[in-house]
Amino acid sequence: MRVVYRGLAVAVAVVAVAVTLVVAVLPSGPDEVAAGPVTAPPAAPSSSGPAPSPEAGEPVQAAKASPTPGASLPPGYTAMEALYADPRVPKLTPKVKKIEPRPPARRVLKDRRTGLAVPRLGLPWKAHNPAPFTTKQVLPRQRGTSLRGILVSCPLPIMEQKSPRDTALLAARWTLNHHPQGSRITWLAAQPVKRGWMLIYRVKYGKHSSRAAVVVMDGGMRKPGLAFVTVPDTQRKHWSDVGRMAAGVRVLG
Repeated sequence: MRVVYRGLAVAVAVVAVAVTLVVAVLPSGPDEVAAGPVTAPPAAPSSSGPAPSPEAGEPVQAAKASPTPGASLPPGYTAMEALYADPRVPKLTPKVKKIEPRPPARRVLKDRRTGLAVPRLGLPWKAHNPAPFTTKQVLPRQRGTSLRGILVSCPLPIMEQKSPRDTALLAARWTLNHHPQGSRITWLAAQPVKRGWMLIYRVKYGKHSSRAAVVVMDGGMRKPGLAFVTVPDTQRKHWSDVGRMAAGVRVLG
């Protein structure tokens, strides 16, 4: 009998080891899967009916939903999609007028990093410590406000797009970082320029506004150059300098 009991004990031990191995190999539950890349949420089905089912054996791909203005964007959206979803920046339509031709600036600041020559505006504008830009001109500070006119140039601080127009639009959106919180853009003038694009616009914030312009231009460097000017309405007598800057940027030659 001892031999029989000993044999039964060995058999039970072997079965227990086998069960343990099976449990260790199999996943602990049907919902546990390997983590994969995060994708944009699928688009909602159209009102005409449910989305068609994929054929057997075909991979299922998540469709990218159209951005909603003002909504936060999940990973995977392009810079232009983010622009179109930004309620602060309206669509640029063909109705936006062009800037009037102006004579070239007589005095310029040479920005060697961008390969651009930026108009050197007369008094009361004066050169200023450019950091973090490469050139900078400013109007005098006024009592009771921290806002004043500035004109700067630097290598393009955003990702260049295939179209100079799109690059300029993104650059204008970027300049809202240098305006009061809650600022919104209204387009005033837009047109292509030699080796780039130019935009003039109004930036509205509360009861006040600024007039601003960006010029994106290829100066032959690794990145295009950006010239940006903004003048608040408390210094509106210098708003004409905005157009003078926009029309006067050129490639160093």
